[in-house]
Amino acid sequence: MSNLLAKDFFTPQDAEYIISVRREIHRHPELGFDTEHTLGIIERELNAMDIPYTRKYGKGSLVGYVGKDEGFTVAIRADIDALPLQEKTGLPFSSEIDGVMHACGHDAHPAMLLGTARALKRAEAQLGCRVKLIFQPNEEGWGKEGSGAAMMCKNGVMDDVNLILGVHVENWLESGKIGVCPGNSMAACHPYTIEFFGRTAHATLPQSGRDTLAMAVSAYNDIYLMKAREINPFENHIISISSLQAGHTHNVIPDYAKMTISVRTFDMKLDEFIKRRITEICERAAAERGGTCKVTDSLDAMPIINDPKLSALVLKAAATALGEDRVTEMPVKLSSEDFSFYMAHKPGVFMRLGTRNEEKGCVTLPHNNDFLIDEDAFISASMTCVQFVLDNMNGIEGY
Repeated sequence: MSNLLAKDFFTPQDAEYIISVRREIHRHPELGFDTEHTLGIIERELNAMDIPYTRKYGKGSLVGYVGKDEGFTVAIRADIDALPLQEKTGLPFSSEIDGVMHACGHDAHPAMLLGTARALKRAEAQLGCRVKLIFQPNEEGWGKEGSGAAMMCKNGVMDDVNLILGVHVENWLESGKIGVCPGNSMAACHPYTIEFFGRTAHATLPQSGRDTLAMAVSAYNDIYLMKAREINPFENHIISISSLQAGHTHNVIPDYAKMTISVRTFDMKLDEFIKRRITEICERAAAERGGTCKVTDSLDAMPIINDPKLSALVLKAAATALGEDRVTEMPVKLSSEDFSFYMAHKPGVFMRLGTRNEEKGCVTLPHNNDFLIDEDAFISASMTCVQFVLDNMNGIEGY
């Protein structure tokens, strides 16, 4: 444990710097892996700091390096993609791209990581470790190319990392506070698309058809019965059938139906059980009515399980950098994040930065087109990350 303090490596201009970069990124939001403009801003800033970087970990991504060339390595991740929303905030730096908006804080996250990099570069001569700065595309899962985190992990970004930190803005947490949920924090995300295939018939001759709506309704009821009677109610999980589509007119029995399901779990054995039972239930519902079905699913995110020891160290770093009153524990959430793919490789902590400020109107939750966040909070995340690195740069036993 070093005696270095993060505040000694920040200047009064750093808060303004982070806000300025965030606003520039906000004006030019990009979807999925198509993040070239954003990467250009990040490269420009890293070049100005004389921080080396690479794009070798996949499309739309960039990784910078501060500190030693090898040895104990702390990774810090920022996601950089936007959402397909038309901005309605009225901000003077609103999106200049029609139908695209940063509505989840992925403009603030890279700006805060650049602020972190700025301070770490000043401390570089005293750093006893290496810090890997991960700028990741497509956390939102736009398109069909899959998770940006999964891509970067597949390409080896975690191979030489000991642990990883992530930060996300949080609009129901008071501005400037750092929150961590030790242990189970966020759920795995496992969506399903179920397609039923049958045969059309005139509505007055139902016996000559194979009714896919009946198949889907039967599966709908049996899936919820399975949830109610086959799963321990104390298990944190969600099974939500969110859409069911079949038919086009009153006098034709439909030959096609489609159902979509969202499953959220913390226990991957339970996730496997749910997958098996959904498949069995849907196949039986189709077969009993003379039809067939196709089950398509994808594991979009693993559960986020914050390492308890590292969680304590993050909260300690936040208390040192910001004060004890700026630290809090967060509740468990059933929402999901692809940061979990990094944590499937190495231990880590996904922390929350409070950005709620009622006086400034920063109260809307993410993924809304009037999403506002308190920019004065940004420096708190950067200082916490720097303090964590300074506290633990000589290594952590067991990591």
